[in-house]
Amino acid sequence: MDTNLKTSLWQQFGAAIDTLNDAINLCPDHLWTAVVWPDEEDARYGQFWFIAYHTLFWLDLFLTGSSEGFAPPAPFIRGALPDHPYTQDEVRAYLVQCRAKCRATIEGLTDERARQRCPFRWMEPTFLELQFYCMRHVMEHAGQLGYFLGQQGVAGIDWVSQAREEVA
Repeated sequence: MDTNLKTSLWQQFGAAIDTLNDAINLCPDHLWTAVVWPDEEDARYGQFWFIAYHTLFWLDLFLTGSSEGFAPPAPFIRGALPDHPYTQDEVRAYLVQCRAKCRATIEGLTDERARQRCPFRWMEPTFLELQFYCMRHVMEHAGQLGYFLGQQGVAGIDWVSQAREEVA
């Protein structure tokens, strides 16, 4: 696979993940369980912590390319809400894992893997398209969380133009 394409994909995907990282790091304790938007099924789905976790869960799964046999690492659970919100430290650690997985996945991407179909209930993209789809998903929620923090008077969210060397 073209090295320039892989480098560009990582720079922008990494920037989206780093934007999410900034929102997680800037979230004060009193807003970690705040409702970003109402959810009719369960209010926790709209809480800051869950949106951050949800974003990472799908990042992890989409980097795998299939929901079949996928399970997030402990302490995270699939298919159910936990008894208590995941902590910022737990979510930060998951972000670091997912970011490393993303970089390694992109660096190791071959033409064959890029063309491989990834069937999901709602679409059947190629693996490469799935990564673009996932990058949009990460950036969407990173933007929502950053906007929410700004509305609550939390300063510090800034544009991330390219992936940082390391997450802080």
